[in-house]
Amino acid sequence: MRSVEDTRPKRGLSVPVVTILDDAGDLVEDDQRALVRHVVQNGYGADVVFAAGTTGEWDQVTADVQRRVIQVCNEELAKLNVELGVERERRVESWAGITAHSPEDTLENLDFAIASGADAAVLAPLSIRGLRDPVRFVTRDVGDLLDARSRRIPVYLYDNADIAADPKALHIRTRQVKALSRLDFVRGIKVSASRKVLGNYTKAAANFRERGEFGIYVGNAMLIFDIFKPRPGWVGTVSEHWQRYRLRGGLPIGVVAGPANAMPREWARAWQLCRAGDGERMERTKRVLDAFRVGCHTAGGKRTIACLKRALLRQGVIRSDAVAAGTPALSRPDAERFDEVFEEVRELSRELLVGTWVTRSPDQGEPGA
Repeated sequence: MRSVEDTRPKRGLSVPVVTILDDAGDLVEDDQRALVRHVVQNGYGADVVFAAGTTGEWDQVTADVQRRVIQVCNEELAKLNVELGVERERRVESWAGITAHSPEDTLENLDFAIASGADAAVLAPLSIRGLRDPVRFVTRDVGDLLDARSRRIPVYLYDNADIAADPKALHIRTRQVKALSRLDFVRGIKVSASRKVLGNYTKAAANFRERGEFGIYVGNAMLIFDIFKPRPGWVGTVSEHWQRYRLRGGLPIGVVAGPANAMPREWARAWQLCRAGDGERMERTKRVLDAFRVGCHTAGGKRTIACLKRALLRQGVIRSDAVAAGTPALSRPDAERFDEVFEEVRELSRELLVGTWVTRSPDQGEPGA
């Protein structure tokens, strides 16, 4: 059996990109490619581009659109990595969201992700309808498919109660994660949950590493400011402080931030500062990102995906801010209100952050260039 257990989980910022659609619900490929380049920000943004995840409306778009957005992101990142000329360890990875409503369609998505060149697959097993035994599905069905292919890719689990198919099974049990972590191709888990639930995984993290490094990614992105915040007067390394006062177990190795679609440089900087324990700069960055979060909620309620697309439209990254049928949209008054808020957030970013870490629009060059 060909092993991928020597694959190191990618560290840093993962951006679950939105899916750019036209009014008929079809993929706008040119805009999707532009978005990939936008979130990478010439090397100052995403470390991972995650296509067809929750922010990408995987459960609202057709199977064809889901697979096409995976392919487009793979293709554009392959070109972009060549242009950037980075070493293999520093290249931006392309992760494919393969979750579908049925086990059969999920496996088809995995097969497509492998064939189209994805670096990894992301699977939310509790979101698959009628799947009674997620451990058996991943071990047998996913494992058998990978064994049958000439190219194997790592698989990352995704735990998110908001998209769970069964209201009685909202989170993957830690014993299930431990069992799955023994598989050479399961390399980590993204946890979109409270600090308490995240803590359950980090406490057990040492037991997840029998086959090498197992990465834990923070899915509720603003949590990083809480769990990495240094206490007054603390001494020692960030890791020692975090182990003693915050969550128990291993440190998360990355953050998955949907808002980074609109503000990739600010989120990349936030992750750097949190890992370094730079409390003063963390607080300034948090002010900017929290202002954006509040703006998405005040624009007619929680319409995060619509707000992200509207922000990208305002920046000139995309030409269509249409959302899929079933995704809450922004009405005209709410859109205009959000436009005002977003301009205020961008101004706050320019005021509080270093120029290098302020997101650049397509028509802007690098600071000082």
